[in-house]
Amino acid sequence: MHCDAGPLLRTLQKVALEGGDRDAMGRTLVRSLQDTFPQASWVGIYWLQGQELVLGPYVGPATEHTRIPVGVGVCGTAVAEDADQLVEDVRARPNYLACSASVRSEIVVLIRGSRGVIGQLDLDSEKVAGFSADDHCVLQAIANSFGGLLG
Repeated sequence: MHCDAGPLLRTLQKVALEGGDRDAMGRTLVRSLQDTFPQASWVGIYWLQGQELVLGPYVGPATEHTRIPVGVGVCGTAVAEDADQLVEDVRARPNYLACSASVRSEIVVLIRGSRGVIGQLDLDSEKVAGFSADDHCVLQAIANSFGGLLG
């Protein structure tokens, strides 16, 4: 397994040192993730607010899914199960919320702060099995670091 999150972690640390708030850091992070994961057609952050995920910074086509209840879709399932989701083929998931007919795979990685889950990274790909275990490892390191910076 190849899990080198170093370049992304350095970018995140630089933005944090510049005093950015969570959305400023998030905007830089999603752009960096899009550059790092060229197979991703959409990269975004959802923030957990009560029992709902609220769309934060993202890059890619606009989505109608700006608010997702916990337990609904891949994103809501991640929070409800307290587990990252690596979906090789979204067509095989009965609870998938389609953002685009061209999306074929998705990865959702929880962002945890000092009091538990505070949000998630969400990446879509137009390729079946667009994300690997290595990608998950890198995204987990980023999400953990980001959550630690946010507290």
